[in-house]
Amino acid sequence: NKAEAIEVFDLKGGDYFADYVVIASSLGERHTFALLDHLKKGLKPDEQFLYVDESGDWIAIDLGDILVHILTPQFRSKYDLESFLSEISARKNAR
Repeated sequence: NKAEAIEVFDLKGGDYFADYVVIASSLGERHTFALLDHLKKGLKPDEQFLYVDESGDWIAIDLGDILVHILTPQFRSKYDLESFLSEISARKNAR
């Protein structure tokens, strides 16, 4: 559904509570909810949604070993999850 700037972080074997984190940008609040709906329909048979924290600017989806963040570009820039997750990934790979 045309999420933008999708990044996947492999944190398996590291100090983070999820093995993988996916970050994607939406085009805006309505698109954020549309992307969530698309994931629910597309992943429902294969993945169990353990928890979903919804706001128009940021949706976090806990699939157990995978954590998905869908953010508006403004929130993505403001919270800069990529830097945080890159540091965790670098520590994991330095071991």
